[in-house]
Amino acid sequence: MIILQDNITSIIPQRPPFVMIDQLVSCDEICSNTIFKITADNVLVDNGELSEAGIIENIAQTAAAGLGYITLQGNKPIVIGYIAAIKNLEIFAQPKVGDTIQTNVTTVNQIFDVTIISGSVKCHEILIAKCEMKIFTKK
Repeated sequence: MIILQDNITSIIPQRPPFVMIDQLVSCDEICSNTIFKITADNVLVDNGELSEAGIIENIAQTAAAGLGYITLQGNKPIVIGYIAAIKNLEIFAQPKVGDTIQTNVTTVNQIFDVTIISGSVKCHEILIAKCEMKIFTKK
């Protein structure tokens, strides 16, 4: 399954210019994987690099894309999520304009309307960021 950017907004609530993923490469009930090419006109690019906020938003949107894809497969409406907390955030490098990043999100736990995820971002096969997030979903 590959969902191109033209259709990516069918599975996430964000809209341009705030879309921080291009393709949902794979997903199941536990893991989601996306790719995203950094462009100069991105609203979260600063001095030729994707900002820390852009990296965090990319991880959150990867989680949203996986959930969105799964809910659409079950003929359910897209769920809106909000970042409730970020824990153990480490950013080792910021990708530059022209780079493509690969993001992996794994669901660690689900407690009522809160999902705890672990996210990691790679650029050129090198880990550039990781964190845990608590995401509150509104039904």
